Amino acid sequence: MWRAGIGSDLGLLYAAADEIGRQPAGARILDVPCGGGVALRGLRPDQGVSYVAADIAREMLERTMNSAREREVADQLEVRVADVATLPFPDDDFDLVVSFTGLHCFPDPHRAVTEMVRVLRPGGVLTGSAVLNDTGLRFEPMRRLGRAANLLGPSCSGPELRSWLADLGVSGLTLRTSGAICYFRGFKG
Repeated sequence: MWRAGIGSDLGLLYAAADEIGRQPAGARILDVPCGGGVALRGLRPDQGVSYVAADIAREMLERTMNSAREREVADQLEVRVADVATLPFPDDDFDLVVSFTGLHCFPDPHRAVTEMVRVLRPGGVLTGSAVLNDTGLRFEPMRRLGRAANLLGPSCSGPELRSWLADLGVSGLTLRTSGAICYFRGFKG
């Protein structure tokens, strides 16, 4: 269904989540918005990391915690109600910030990116995926319907995302488009 509706290779999402499993013991990871906990597939039992799942919706936090219990990683998980526009974490707090299929939902994606980079430590990785505004005309009806249903926010284009992240000191940025989804990854300088 994912491939038919969004035209994206779901394996790319899973490969991006694998970065979580490569974090060493003691690393701090922020997943925002955590949604139903899809990124948890990268977290290994007894990995020894501090994984903060943040979302504005309590229902999503409950789903993430249930998924963490099923995967036997709940001991590494902290759930936090948080608005990505004003993250309740100090500067330079996380080694890895992941945001899978969330950026396109935020009312102010530029502010969200700014906050995610703010809480990322220098040398840390920001990675995620989003429906961008320039991922093809084929997906324009989906974007319009999503906005009309208040499921999607204004999002941004690939060049806008690249510019925002560069202005925030993110380097080594890669953007890879697969169907309606763009996967991004970079380092905080």
